[in-house]
Amino acid sequence: MAKSHHVVPNKAGGWDVKAGGAQRASVHADTKQAAVDAGRAISRNQGTELYIHNKNGQIGQKDSHGHDPRSIKG
Repeated sequence: MAKSHHVVPNKAGGWDVKAGGAQRASVHADTKQAAVDAGRAISRNQGTELYIHNKNGQIGQKDSHGHDPRSIKG
């Protein structure tokens, strides 16, 4: 099982949701928001980290849906 999922721009247009290290996209969407929504659903279901990349490919946002090993009191 993948430990992360990424929302990345597709070179041909639109946005893809890919499992970490995967070559092929799990989901292709026309808009970034649609890809983020699909990626969040997949990430929550599988308990993974979700990395949302900007159009230039850099990570712009990160969501954690997995088990956080740190115990932070507060």
